[in-house]
Amino acid sequence: MIKDMLLTASMEDYLEMFYRIVVKQSYVRPVDLSKAVHVRPSSVTRMIQKLDETEFITYQKYRNIALTDKGLRYGRFLVWRDETLKEFLQLIRSNTSIAEQVEGIEHYITPPTMKIFSYLTLYFNQHPENLAKLEMFQQQSLYPEHEDLSKLRAWLFRYDSQ
Repeated sequence: MIKDMLLTASMEDYLEMFYRIVVKQSYVRPVDLSKAVHVRPSSVTRMIQKLDETEFITYQKYRNIALTDKGLRYGRFLVWRDETLKEFLQLIRSNTSIAEQVEGIEHYITPPTMKIFSYLTLYFNQHPENLAKLEMFQQQSLYPEHEDLSKLRAWLFRYDSQ
């Protein structure tokens, strides 16, 4: 078994969806997952096998899939991370696609940094007057050399390690 393997972004997306489905209907079938993530059943089967090897789920062919305690814990975190980032970006009135931004951020952010986002969300919800002050700052161009980089999608760039 590959217990300590790091999850890829794709594995996290599947695990998050596993968790969402389990919370909704208490079990997961490969066909449920295939529909939810919009991929062919054969792709789902390969991912199920990987997540089984890493002990996030238990899987037996032709049976429902179950999240392990480790899978439940991690899945709960993945959903919380997704929802917290979306709430934070909506709160600060981000002017670009929130779903796209969250997808670009979520797989690279650490749990301690997520905690900060959670605290900021809580803080701005409790102190809307300070949120209004933040909005005033957003009117300023703080990009390098005052360029308009508002449409730049930095996570699409690939960096060479040369």
